Amino acid sequence: MPNPTRPSSLALAPFRRVAFVTSNAIGDTLVSMVIVRNLIDNGIDVTVYGTPAHALRHWFSGVTIFALPQDNLATAFAQYDTVFQMQRNQPLHDLADVHPHVVTLHDVEFGDRPGCMAQRFADFCRDDLALSAPVLDNGMRAPASLVHRRNGKRVMIHPEASTEDKRWSSHRFVRLAQRLRKRGYDVQFVIAPHERERWRDLSTLDIPAPQFANLHELACCMYESGWFIGNDSGIGHLASNLGIPSLSLFRRRRVAERWRPAWGVVDVVLPWQWVPSAYLKEKLWRQTLTCNRVLAAFARLTRQAARKYG
Repeated sequence: MPNPTRPSSLALAPFRRVAFVTSNAIGDTLVSMVIVRNLIDNGIDVTVYGTPAHALRHWFSGVTIFALPQDNLATAFAQYDTVFQMQRNQPLHDLADVHPHVVTLHDVEFGDRPGCMAQRFADFCRDDLALSAPVLDNGMRAPASLVHRRNGKRVMIHPEASTEDKRWSSHRFVRLAQRLRKRGYDVQFVIAPHERERWRDLSTLDIPAPQFANLHELACCMYESGWFIGNDSGIGHLASNLGIPSLSLFRRRRVAERWRPAWGVVDVVLPWQWVPSAYLKEKLWRQTLTCNRVLAAFARLTRQAARKYG
């Protein structure tokens, strides 16, 4: 049986029908759709399975996207020559036990390749899959009823992240929102239902945090917003993918180089780099990433966007 974790030319023998299982994470899903787009552009029949991907299926015209199969994976994937999955055991465990030709992207994600993750996947399409003229665009397009950046002064702020170590200080996010409002921006927080307990006092600060029924509704709101600021998170990739000028807060430079959003007008802001060791950088990054530093980066972002959008 081929090694399911090694994307080699041997493992990727010619195939015609592919099942692509996307991650449970929004950002991972969007960057991996780069591979889906390039496979389809090269005439390969691809069917996508995944929870965030299915929620955003109306944004990927011409791509067949289903929810994750709940049982009998062997039957669900029997019709495909190859099954791709970004992580080894997420969202589906032990795929290699039910299909003879499973390819995961662990070595692409963590290997010694240059560029951000979307660029790594585009390079993987060229170098490992031998696809012609690979592109970085994953094919995400807005429904025709929406108007891009209709609300030009609206800043969507995502103060959360998948893990605690990625979260900037909550009080600094609040201070950032207050200072942006004084500059005339309409600031709204993006907070998922399971994150709201940490923000139960937000209403007393008069900062809106609209609730969205699903990821599609959030994407619609984001597409018509003017700006995005947030931690290293999937929502940052979503904003970038929708062409919303985006500022992402990262705790370390090497993490930013790998996971920065790939599309549109994007900037990254890092803590001060004079902290002497990796341990102290990790420990003190919230203190050394000041509100003034984020505001200065946002001002830089607005100048970059003005040159692009006029």
